[in-house]
Amino acid sequence: MNKYKVCVYAICKNEEKFVKRWVKSMSEADEIYVLDTGSSDNTVKLLKELGVHVKTEIVTPWRFDVARNKSLEMLPMDTDICVCTDLDEEFEVGWREKLENVWNSGITRVKYTYNWSFDEYGNPATTFLQNKIHGRKGYNWYHPVHEILKAPEEEKEVICESIVLNHYPDNEKSRGSYLPLLEMSVEEDPSDDRNMHYLGREYMYYGKWNEGIDTLIRHLNLPSAKWDAERCASMRFIARCYKGLNRPKEAEMWYKEAIKEASYLREGYVELAGIYLEEQRYEEAYELLECAFLIKEKAPVYINEAFAWNDYIYELMGLVCYNLKLYPKSLLYMQKALELAPNSDRIKNNCEIINKMINEK
Repeated sequence: MNKYKVCVYAICKNEEKFVKRWVKSMSEADEIYVLDTGSSDNTVKLLKELGVHVKTEIVTPWRFDVARNKSLEMLPMDTDICVCTDLDEEFEVGWREKLENVWNSGITRVKYTYNWSFDEYGNPATTFLQNKIHGRKGYNWYHPVHEILKAPEEEKEVICESIVLNHYPDNEKSRGSYLPLLEMSVEEDPSDDRNMHYLGREYMYYGKWNEGIDTLIRHLNLPSAKWDAERCASMRFIARCYKGLNRPKEAEMWYKEAIKEASYLREGYVELAGIYLEEQRYEEAYELLECAFLIKEKAPVYINEAFAWNDYIYELMGLVCYNLKLYPKSLLYMQKALELAPNSDRIKNNCEIINKMINEK
């Protein structure tokens, strides 16, 4: 018998392709509530047919926090546990029981495993702990985009890594609204380090190199920007911007700063090793990758990136070893890369070339 009233809430627009899968995944909850923000497809019809409580409201001007708060308001006040998800997400079976097992009268929030992205073989690529499961009273969403859930004054959080939420996004959907919303968010609260970081990253994505550098340096200079993993990422993104400007010395300097900032993360070592390979600085690349491989566990933070853990890092080391004429070692790393990316013709060809070099010796 269920001990608590659990309700799922979400916002959506034109998500008919995800409705059936999402509702099935969320059906362990007592009730499901959705704020539709103006779908023109069959999203609303399908949700209602599956028993979801649906309300339609156009949010103008568009802001994610306003929409999230309106969807949260739909939940009954006697809800014990609120679960915020999106329609392109899916819980692994059994999440309700696990949630009730860790929840008690003192708990107000739960962190769980969030697989934000997967590689082409279905393996989790970017994984971190998410915390959008919370109590009913006192919570509100803030920021126009990359919105955050702010807690009541007193909060007690528990971690349950066995609850797993998987993200399968619609890659055809535009994220064009993110940049102006992030600019609005930073204008509204220039002291918020998180969205300053996100804005700088967004400029980088758009190839706005100088704006990216300036904004990411603003992030690093904020008194509240203390989290070393995010600071490290800002430094790496500054390096990428300098690389985009064809200024390799500045890029190298910022990658080294990133490594110093969070030496327990692989990403800085790997990215700089890639540059050294391009510049034929093979011994330096080898040393960096050796350091990266000493890091055995991926930190459970959103900042981690797939290339530091998938076939890329092994192929990179294979190429570095090849150029150092360490052919047997090169083959070992290249074969590991092939294990992780068995459909890659490029890696298969690399293995053949290395084998040929070994056999000729």
